[in-house]
Amino acid sequence: MEHLEEDEARRLIVELCQNFYRLGWVSGTGGGISILASKNKILVAPSGVQKERIQPDDLFVLDASGAVIESPRNPAFRPSACTPLFMNAYTLRNAGAVIHTHSMHALMATLLFEKEFRVTRLEMIKGIAGHGYHDELVVPIIENTAHEADLADTLAEAIKAYPKTYAVLVRRHGVYIWGSSWIRAKTHAECYDYLFEAAVRMRQIGLDP
Repeated sequence: MEHLEEDEARRLIVELCQNFYRLGWVSGTGGGISILASKNKILVAPSGVQKERIQPDDLFVLDASGAVIESPRNPAFRPSACTPLFMNAYTLRNAGAVIHTHSMHALMATLLFEKEFRVTRLEMIKGIAGHGYHDELVVPIIENTAHEADLADTLAEAIKAYPKTYAVLVRRHGVYIWGSSWIRAKTHAECYDYLFEAAVRMRQIGLDP
């Protein structure tokens, strides 16, 4: 799939942030999103801002190494604290987009599972690339840190250790999800969130997901 032009990617990030806010994924300035646009430019939403209110010219533009090559007009905006973690998915998994959410379902899943989130025979598993209904879906869980950037090394280790995953859960925090394009990343985010919620609800009534 061809990468979006920069202007289109900017508009899309704004739209997705508004959608994710309504889902409760990026409330309280939390969470983040980045998209790989044409000419190997990576667009990233800024850190510490109301995600549902950002505008297309509020984004940072990075090169393929993660260095900032263009900043927003507002000098108060800071590069996303998620940037080093986003870059892991781009460099290690050739991602086309990366999403970080503070989904309550993701957080609760990390409290019910130890080192790995595991489910099988749930229809929405089919929405994760390379997985089918009868497959066991496995998502690694890493421990949280006081500062987002300090998660970069353990997230990279998890990505390498679980080559079939498109997500890494962070205990008591949220989840990082990616895909080969923004469409795949969004689809994965929605399917993973459904599966996290399903597993939590199943555990609540004594079922093994």
